[in-house]
Amino acid sequence: MNLTKMSKSFIVVTAFVVLSGPTALVAQKQGSAPAAQGSGVLVAAPSWQKGAYWAKFDHQLLVDFADLARFRDSDLKLGPPTPGENRVVFMGDSITQGWNLQKSFPGKPYINRGISGQTSSQMLLRFRQDVINLKPKVVLILAGTNDLAGNTGPVPFAQVEGNLMSMAQLATVNGIRVVMCSVLPSVRYWWHPEQKDPAPRIIVLNKWIASYSAEKRYVYVNYYSAMADAAGGLPPNLSADGVHPSAAGYAVMAPLAESGIKKALGK
Repeated sequence: MNLTKMSKSFIVVTAFVVLSGPTALVAQKQGSAPAAQGSGVLVAAPSWQKGAYWAKFDHQLLVDFADLARFRDSDLKLGPPTPGENRVVFMGDSITQGWNLQKSFPGKPYINRGISGQTSSQMLLRFRQDVINLKPKVVLILAGTNDLAGNTGPVPFAQVEGNLMSMAQLATVNGIRVVMCSVLPSVRYWWHPEQKDPAPRIIVLNKWIASYSAEKRYVYVNYYSAMADAAGGLPPNLSADGVHPSAAGYAVMAPLAESGIKKALGK
C-alpha cells in the first residue's frame, strides 16, 4: 500500500473510531444538548438530535480539540481593557457557559469563556487566547467535572491537577490574579452513566484545589459547600439535572464569585 492510500485509510479509521465512540453511543440513549451561552437553562435536545449532537462533539475533538475557533473572533473584537477597567474572565465548561453574567453582575466587565463539555486539558490549550490575550485583572477557573466524567477519555488526578496548576501559573506570570473554584457537587453524570457516583472523587479534587490555592495564595471560591446536599449531590432546588445550576443555583454562586473577585483585587 502506498503512503497516500495509507493516509486515507488512517483518516477513515480514525474518523470511524471518534464518531462511533462511547460518547456518541451513550448520548443517543440519554444525552441532552448543552445550554446556550449565558442562558442559565439546560435545554434537552429532541431525540433525533441527540446522536447528531454527540457526533458533532466527537468530530470537534478531531478537527479543533480545544475549540479555539469558538471565541477567536470575539476575542479579537473585544480589544484591550479601558484604563481602570477591572476586567474579569470566567474560564470553564457548560456550568460557566450557562451562566448569564450580565444578569448576575449587571454593568460589570465580566467575560464568559465557558464551553460546554470541555475538560481541563482543552481549557489549558485555549487559555492564552481566551484569557491571557484579553488582559483581565482576574480569572476565575472552574474546571474538572468533565475530566471526572471522562469526556475526553479517562485521566488520572495528577493530570487534572497539572492542568489546573498550569492555567494558574500562566495567569500569574502574566500579571492576572487567580481565583480557583471548587467543582460543583454531583452524584451522577447522566451523559456517562458508567461513571458511578462521582461524589467522592469530586471531594478529593476539591480538597486538592483548596490546598493548592492556600499554598500559592490564590483565592479559593467554595461553591461546593454552599450547594451540596447530604449525599454530595446538587439538589433539585438548585439544579434541574443534578449537574448544571438552575437560576437558583447561579444565585447562590454569584455572591461567592463576587466576593472572590473583590478579594483577588484587594478590595
